[in-house]
Amino acid sequence: MSTPPPDLSIELGSLALRNPIMPASGCFGPELGDVVDLERLGAMVTKTVFAEPRSGNPAHRLAETYAGMLNSVGIPSRGAEAFIAELLPRYRTWSPPLIVSIGGLTIAAYLEIAARLAGVAGIAAFEVNVSCPNLEAGGLEIGAVPEVVEAVVRGVVERVDVPVIVKLTPNVTSIAAIARAAEAGGATAITAVNALMGMAIDGRTRRTRTGTPTAGFTGPAIKPVALRCVWQVAQAVAIPVIGVGGIATVDDVLEFLLAGASAVQVGSATFTRPDTMLRIVTALETRLADDGVASVRDLIGALEPGPSAHDLMPAQAG
Repeated sequence: MSTPPPDLSIELGSLALRNPIMPASGCFGPELGDVVDLERLGAMVTKTVFAEPRSGNPAHRLAETYAGMLNSVGIPSRGAEAFIAELLPRYRTWSPPLIVSIGGLTIAAYLEIAARLAGVAGIAAFEVNVSCPNLEAGGLEIGAVPEVVEAVVRGVVERVDVPVIVKLTPNVTSIAAIARAAEAGGATAITAVNALMGMAIDGRTRRTRTGTPTAGFTGPAIKPVALRCVWQVAQAVAIPVIGVGGIATVDDVLEFLLAGASAVQVGSATFTRPDTMLRIVTALETRLADDGVASVRDLIGALEPGPSAHDLMPAQAG
């Protein structure tokens, strides 16, 4: 009698996913369906949608750095109506649940986009991007103030009838405090984390390499920070956590699961290999089968105390 394949399914509140792999917002669009099989994903996550159109930042918007990249896109959006009329029908051609990322520059703007998209067919959940600058607080990120996060989340939850996920910024003093505020506001789950703030300078021209002085830093270099944030958030709240930051391999996924994540998002790695997420799904099933793990849920938060025995072994002589 053959052993059944490992169970990769997970739940984020009432949202059921066939596996824990999904794209990170801003790194995915329906055009990816032209080159990879999106049916194999656990979920799809849109780029952040604002209530009204916005153009984003000036060029240059991307800059490659050591072990990562800088992103100064500025979250351009065609607005709610264009999303509903033009983009949403394309996403509906695939069966994985669609998580729509929403943003705003004021508390009222978050509530407006939530109200506009509430009840729209094809939206399985919302991811509230609280890393946007708060124009009511001199440009400080919305997600930097627990009271503001709780107010935004509570307002969105009151206006929609699907799960609400909150994507946190790592650029705060205590990410655990922000996570607890999101949970208090009624969040279904937490995504940790968005980009770190970084900078790159061209020493010859004496100018920054992106159109804005600072930019979002993503890629393999931020993984240790993202892992720490996921672990801290998972310790602080009772709701599920979605890990994101530097994920490119099945080993990365396993580390985030052990740290407390129930699911993960793949971002920058998709730019260099569009099939990264599908490769991870295949590798995850194989790894669990090889290790005798019946369900991916058995790994969530299963981090053992103390350092790895491998790290305690003496170095081999050269």
